[in-house]
Amino acid sequence: MILKLKRTPGLYLVGFMGSGKSTVGRQVARHLGWRFADVDEDIEARARMSIPEIFDVRGEAEFRALETEILRWRVQDVARGIPWVIAVGGGCFAREENLEIIQNHGISIWLDAPLEMVRARIHGSTHRPLARDPERFAQLYEERRAAYQKADYRIEIGPEGSPGAVEDILRLPLF
Repeated sequence: MILKLKRTPGLYLVGFMGSGKSTVGRQVARHLGWRFADVDEDIEARARMSIPEIFDVRGEAEFRALETEILRWRVQDVARGIPWVIAVGGGCFAREENLEIIQNHGISIWLDAPLEMVRARIHGSTHRPLARDPERFAQLYEERRAAYQKADYRIEIGPEGSPGAVEDILRLPLF
């Protein structure tokens, strides 16, 4: 295992909504024998509201504040040497503060799924408030790519989907 992961054993899966972060993260964590967390699930548990409700009632700014709070909370375990695979929301890594937290506490892996694959995966989804407007959705996808490119590693999501991404991650020169 590389030294950075020995010191701060956190793998952070970043990427656009629908790229497979939660699915891939659970499988990677299971394979490694590490714990898994999904920041969006943590936010819903802490707020006792769904993400669409948070956006509708409290607004995106409040959601982003909760996201950073939860990320900091999860990172405490990583900083103490407890290994975690953490799936962060699509916009989390695009905020400079969160990017810095992640970069200082482990390794980031960008799950890069093509826009059409992401669209197909989330089609009909009601729990993604930023996917409500198809034009804004595509614009957001393009805007966030610059942030995702700052990740330590990039895994392209191809036709083999999440199982292929898990294999690709486990072949990275990290372990």
